[in-house]
Parts: sequence; structure tokens; C-alpha cells
Amino acid sequence: MRVIGAGFGRTGTLSLKTALERLGLGPCHHMMEVLERPAQIRPWLAVARGGTVDWDDLLGGYGSCVDWPAAAYWRELAEYYPEAKVLLSVRDARSWLASLEATILKQRARGRSLPGRVMTRISALLGTDLAAFVEMTELTVDQRVFGGGMRDPERALKVFQAHIEEVTATIPADRLLVYQVGQGWEPLCAFLEVPVPADPFPQVNDTANFQTHSRSRFGSLMLHRGG
Repeated sequence: MRVIGAGFGRTGTLSLKTALERLGLGPCHHMMEVLERPAQIRPWLAVARGGTVDWDDLLGGYGSCVDWPAAAYWRELAEYYPEAKVLLSVRDARSWLASLEATILKQRARGRSLPGRVMTRISALLGTDLAAFVEMTELTVDQRVFGGGMRDPERALKVFQAHIEEVTATIPADRLLVYQVGQGWEPLCAFLEVPVPADPFPQVNDTANFQTHSRSRFGSLMLHRGG
């Protein structure tokens, strides 16, 4: 593990994943990896429930990680991988909240609707992956990161801002980059000590892409039974 992403979801983490892989620091773990590789769901759920974790086993084969669920454990990962650099992706707080509300919170609202609750219950009865994924994300993000206050806009903003302060106060300055994806390649490459690519910095995962991708993946989780 060479780079640990400590930034919250909706801070450009999928663009950052793509960029890190372009720089030879991949594969890069991201929540999309969990959705695309459902065998990861239950190991992450075990961690969320407080089980013993072997980070080398859970993140074996990855050269970097960004986004949740890994970002919820940035402190543990930074301690476990002392040679890894820490990348704190940030954005304007109100812009981040608007993105959160348009994507993750809208997704959560669908899950709390009657059809959503029925699907999750059926998944739990059938032993398919949807219910396990819902529990993992609720424990990891809603509870661990936001203390159950993710749906309260002002509380979410306070958690977002407090997180930035906590990371910057904890990680030594020479090991940390506070970064906005709009800054492009130069500060990222300087921090990672790699050449600047000739191609443009990747810009991916707008709100429409998030919604389309998540709907298709959740449908697959409803049908797939994990081990």
C-alpha cells in the first residue's frame, strides 16, 4: 500500500482512483471495487461489526485506496502502513453536501422506502449480497463516520470539516497532501514523486453516472449470493 486516501466520498474520489492508476499506483481500492467484486462485501462487513482485520488480506493486491469503506479507517491504515503517503481529498463544504444529497443520501432514501425495505428484507432471507452491502455501508459510513447524523445537513457539514482538521492534525505534513481534484496533476505528482502525464487529468463520476451505475449494481447484488 503506497497511498492511503483519507477523503470522504463525493470529493472526487473516482477521478482520483483513475488518476492514481494512471500514475502506476494501482490498482486503487474504492467503493466501486466492492460493488464490482461482491466477495469483498462480507469481509468489510466483518470489519464494520468490529471483527479482527488483516489489512494485508483485505487490501492485498491494491497499491492505493480512496473513498469509503477504506477511508473510514484512515487512521488504522496510516499506522499499519507507515511508509504509505496519505492523500486527503477535499472540496468546498457546501458543494460537497449538495453532491452527497444528490447521490448517496438519495440512494439511502430509496433504501428506506417501503419497496427498498422489502428488497433488503428479501435479500437478507435469501442470503444475497444486497442486505450485507446495506448493513456494511450503514455501519461504516452512517455510524462510524457520521455518528448516525448523515441525514442532518448541518451535522454532516460539521463532521466533514472536523474530519479535515483531524487528519491534518494527525498526519505529519511531509506525509500528507490536502488536495482538490481541480488542481490537476502537478501537486499530486510532486507529492508522489512521479512524472506528470501528458494527458488531461481524469474527470469522472458526475451525479448522473453515480445514479446509473449504482442502480445497475444494486440490482446485481439483489440476485447474487456471496460466500
